[in-house]
Amino acid sequence: MQKAKNRLQREINKLRENPPEGIACYQKDDQMNHLIATILGPAGSPYEGGIFKLEVEVEDNYPFEPPSIKFITPIYHPNIDTGGRICMDLLKMPPNGGWKPTITLENLFIAVKLLLGSPNPDDPLMPDIATEYRFEKLEFEKKARSYTKEHANS
Repeated sequence: MQKAKNRLQREINKLRENPPEGIACYQKDDQMNHLIATILGPAGSPYEGGIFKLEVEVEDNYPFEPPSIKFITPIYHPNIDTGGRICMDLLKMPPNGGWKPTITLENLFIAVKLLLGSPNPDDPLMPDIATEYRFEKLEFEKKARSYTKEHANS
């Protein structure tokens, strides 16, 4: 368990000292296993200009199980529900998911940012939004931009 805590501390330090572009992460209430991350909406996406806050819970069995990540900032996205839960392969355990102990928090945050720029309508949490994304993309983008302007404006 101490090795896992050491790894988590190293990852948090790395994110603080050398964060990926558009991503920040810090401890909430000085608890190492309770983190807040912010992700800037990717350029060229309907989320551009938005600042999205995520809550991250890292359990004691990390890295053997993925952390729990959810959006605090409301977002209009086919893979993120109204409660902020994210449908992403890397956040699920095998055999149905792609989690591996070699994946880091940095990898996950980058993957979430990529998901914002490239939604996956084939694995939606919000089927209606996924259908809109597929067949009425301009309407989807209009709603996503409006949501971003309303909710993710620093």
